[in-house]
Amino acid sequence: MVEIREVPEADIDRALELAYLVFHDRPEKEGRERHHELLRACLRIGAYEGGAIVGFMAAHAFRLSVPGADLPCPGLTFVSVAPTHRRRGVLTALMGEMLRRAGADGSPVAALWASEAAIYGRFGYGSATQGATIEIDSTRPLALRIEADRRPLRLILPEDAVAVVGPYHEAARALRAGRPTRSERRWTEEWLIEQDEEDEELSPPRIIVLGEPGDPIAGYVLYRTKPEGSSGGVRTPGLVRVDELEADTPAAAAALWRCVASLDLTGRVTAWGRPADDPLLHFAADRDQVRVTSAFPALWLRLVDVAAALTRRSWAAPVELVLELTDVRLPANAGRFLLKAGPDGAAYEPAAAGRAPDLALDVRELAACYLGGTRAVELAAAGLVLEHTPGAAAALDGGLRTALLPHTADEF
Repeated sequence: MVEIREVPEADIDRALELAYLVFHDRPEKEGRERHHELLRACLRIGAYEGGAIVGFMAAHAFRLSVPGADLPCPGLTFVSVAPTHRRRGVLTALMGEMLRRAGADGSPVAALWASEAAIYGRFGYGSATQGATIEIDSTRPLALRIEADRRPLRLILPEDAVAVVGPYHEAARALRAGRPTRSERRWTEEWLIEQDEEDEELSPPRIIVLGEPGDPIAGYVLYRTKPEGSSGGVRTPGLVRVDELEADTPAAAAALWRCVASLDLTGRVTAWGRPADDPLLHFAADRDQVRVTSAFPALWLRLVDVAAALTRRSWAAPVELVLELTDVRLPANAGRFLLKAGPDGAAYEPAAAGRAPDLALDVRELAACYLGGTRAVELAAAGLVLEHTPGAAAALDGGLRTALLPHTADEF
């Protein structure tokens, strides 16, 4: 019989062994020690059969930026089920316990990055943000339609980065929904680690900031480089991999992009996980030089307490709709509710008896729309949202709208 219970620190290494088995991974000693320390700070739930761990799930204690607020949000990670125990309800039991604890702890939302997109929809998670991979041909100067910021650029040491760019990043979180908090540990052990785990040929991290010395910075770029090489007798140009770029203004962003695109001995810039509305895609003068090479679902969101989630975020426009919501995993969210929301606040309460619904949808679709990154009208066109009142989906979109699309590159 499988028992679901908290995993003590003494069992962390055993839980990691299961995760490495499931993800076909075998980290070196340093990576394993880093994972061990990371899990010490997480909530850990295990599925035990006898003395064996046959399922495992952990959660970071994040806060997540949502429109107008910052909400507690467990970030699920290391989700693993032994190959001998698949399709036996282990993942369902783990997820149920994790969602129960999230609700008990007062977390209105939960989040994860999906290793397999087909899995998590059935647990009420919706794809709430999108990422894009951008590639720049830097064999020639980066052509721009705007004037780049002329303030000085300067390199800072990785050991100084948390103090210099950490506060800037924290302030920037409020400008886009979907961004989890980033602790000093995550900065040093994920973003600023000297040796990249996925590509040993990449350089250590480099950080360039924009602004006069002594003034607050106006932006930064974090990147790594790889020297030119050859593959099958074909020369491959030196690479700049941009891991993160934040800027106050389009002109500041232009200065940082132009800088990384002009590094000597390189001919290609790649940037994974950029926002779909990245200003670079508009102020680049030649879209043959700056291309989007892939787009993908990024952060998956789950509304644990729908009423709290809807009433604690801000609303861009007045909305009054009756929602008929289904939620097979958390039945307290299911039912017919009246949503009245606008710039002055929101209320979400059971609808009066006999009140007809304007929209019918599952909690998964509401989660996808919640941050403003997915439009309800598109889901209605796909048959995933049922519009009983014409214009209801557009009205919901108007209230959920944000100036910038939700986005995060904080994969966990």
